Amino acid sequence: MSEGPASSELATTPASKRKLQIVGYILSLTLIATFLWRALTVAHEYPVPGAQILEISLDMLCAVGMFGVKSRIPVPLFWAGLISGVLMLAIRFNGDASWWTGHLTYSIGR
Repeated sequence: MSEGPASSELATTPASKRKLQIVGYILSLTLIATFLWRALTVAHEYPVPGAQILEISLDMLCAVGMFGVKSRIPVPLFWAGLISGVLMLAIRFNGDASWWTGHLTYSIGR
């Protein structure tokens, strides 16, 4: 009785390598774009606490996930994504408004 290929063989197929590469690009570009959005735009309202915790969790998971695809994407893109993820967490420690909104600046009004 013939068994299928081992799991290590499945992970090295060209299709799975391509999928990991796509995931790596999506993760890093999402982290970079989100960081730029939060650093350059002004927040106007506080999210509900559940949304805040969800945003922090997803940011951290994306940053940690970068290590899983490190070998599949260009090194500068990996570092840019990872640094963006760390900086998004650092923005949260900028002050009370930054902790709640995730943005570097906060303003009431339009």
